[in-house]
Amino acid sequence: MREEFKWQKSSFSEGEGPNCVEVAQGGGHVLIRESDLPELIITTSPESLESLLRGAKNGEFDHLAL
Repeated sequence: MREEFKWQKSSFSEGEGPNCVEVAQGGGHVLIRESDLPELIITTSPESLESLLRGAKNGEFDHLAL
């Protein structure tokens, strides 16, 4: 039986277009996917996601943006 997750779309996503990032929780992990490739799911810990988000908010990855 396949587990179903309640996916939440980012408020920065562009509606129903191809630029939608979605997250869900499952089994103590955070799952992340891009809506146009829903079968490709990245799994991380809540702590690792928190570190990534903190770094993004602090501008640590700005040099990677187009």
